[in-house]
Amino acid sequence: MNLNAQTIFLAGHNGLVGRAIAKKLYEKGIDKLITADRSKLNLEDESQVREFVQRTRPHVVIIAAAMVGGIHANNTYRTEFLYRNLKIQNNLIYHSHLCDVESLVFLGSSCIYPKHAPQPIRESNLLTGPLEITNRPYALAKIAGLELAASIRHQYGKNFFSLMPTNLYGPNDNFDLQTSHVIPALIRKFSDAAHQKLEEVTIWGTGTPKREFLYVDDLADAVLYTLQEDAKVSKLLDQQVDEGFAHLNVGYGDDFSILQVVEKIKKISGFSGKIKYDHSKPDGTPRKLLDSSLLRSIGWAPKTSLESGLIQTMDWYNNKTQNRSTEQFIRRLEF
Repeated sequence: MNLNAQTIFLAGHNGLVGRAIAKKLYEKGIDKLITADRSKLNLEDESQVREFVQRTRPHVVIIAAAMVGGIHANNTYRTEFLYRNLKIQNNLIYHSHLCDVESLVFLGSSCIYPKHAPQPIRESNLLTGPLEITNRPYALAKIAGLELAASIRHQYGKNFFSLMPTNLYGPNDNFDLQTSHVIPALIRKFSDAAHQKLEEVTIWGTGTPKREFLYVDDLADAVLYTLQEDAKVSKLLDQQVDEGFAHLNVGYGDDFSILQVVEKIKKISGFSGKIKYDHSKPDGTPRKLLDSSLLRSIGWAPKTSLESGLIQTMDWYNNKTQNRSTEQFIRRLEF
């Protein structure tokens, strides 16, 4: 697919992933992009979504919009994570189908896989065991979105598919300690502690779970790559027809214990105090490493090491640096 000739609707352009995708499109000179601020388009309102897609008629829809958060947020706002995400994705996927959108990418999450799935986790491990309880509502919403996109693909032959990224981090992440994921939470804690010269930083859990982390720019690259290499992707997805799936894992290829990540961030931040682990807080899934060999088999691979990504994210948090050209690009294209 030649993306330069396509009109692209990017849902969720103000979020962590959406901004990274918009930046990647800008860097590649792809300017037929449609975005809509939340004040102009409520993705939870079916009539608004239907009217918007009918009016703008995009060739491609990229769904980076979702209600997201870390363990605390997922476990606290279980009803909202299930209900709101179902509305957002169902509206976008189904009305993209009704309006004859040619290609659609739905971005899911690695939490869709069973808590004790074999490691590394393959696409075929979906629905083979119980989910992690703390984020089960969010995971179920994402599974429903994946299933809807896959059903449209298999029933109507449209180029609708899903990408399942591992744990993401990077500039424009959510650094709120109550709702953030592990890396932005750690970056905020250690950066603030270093600046305030605190003596101790408390970390949730035991630090023993292992996680795979992907820099958000690498996911953005995977989104564009899979759209551009649609023939190769279709060949891969055709292999999943018997399972009824239509998704590909997007991972870094290696995982790290939270202890290791904590030490890396501590070093980057310059914090010299003590670290305390609060064992009363939940650890979540013991290990979660994706098998991304299918996507790698058609030529995609991440470019950013964990150390490099952490340094760039820490720098963004400390300096709130922004790519002004990209910001102007996004604002100019808001519908």
